[in-house]
Amino acid sequence: MTYPKMWTSKILVMMVAACVMTVMVDSSQSVMTSMTKNFIKAYEACAKEYNLPESTGQELINFWKEGYTVTSREAGCAILCLSSKLDLLDPEGKLHHGNTVEFAKSHGSDDAMAHKVVEILHSCEKAAVPNEDMCLVALDVSMCFKKEIHSLNWAPDNELLFEELVGEMSKT
Repeated sequence: MTYPKMWTSKILVMMVAACVMTVMVDSSQSVMTSMTKNFIKAYEACAKEYNLPESTGQELINFWKEGYTVTSREAGCAILCLSSKLDLLDPEGKLHHGNTVEFAKSHGSDDAMAHKVVEILHSCEKAAVPNEDMCLVALDVSMCFKKEIHSLNWAPDNELLFEELVGEMSKT
């Protein structure tokens, strides 16, 4: 079957665009996987600091599962603690834009993706329900972030992430 020259070039452009979009999504998922693995590494210290129950770790392991909602205050405390340990928060407990961009870039993000991550976190932070309990605010922000990352198809594959975490833990 032969196509007119005009159609051949349009089909080629569409195929290239589809390939580029697939690479971008795969790349973004890879970056989010790397960021998540590093984020979780400090969990043991936070679990001790906040005296977190074992169920909190399980909630965080399931965090990226589509349709899964993290609801416990303790998970919010863990996220707050982890964010603080990675210097992603300023002294007032708000998102530190520069450090967050650098954190994303250190995990393979390009400049555009790093700034998009900060933009999403910042808008989620602004949309969070005001609350004096910073653990609940962190939980609200993180669930908003998860929703937005899923909408971009950037969320890591939860099963693959779990396998990689277990693999890394067995090496130590």
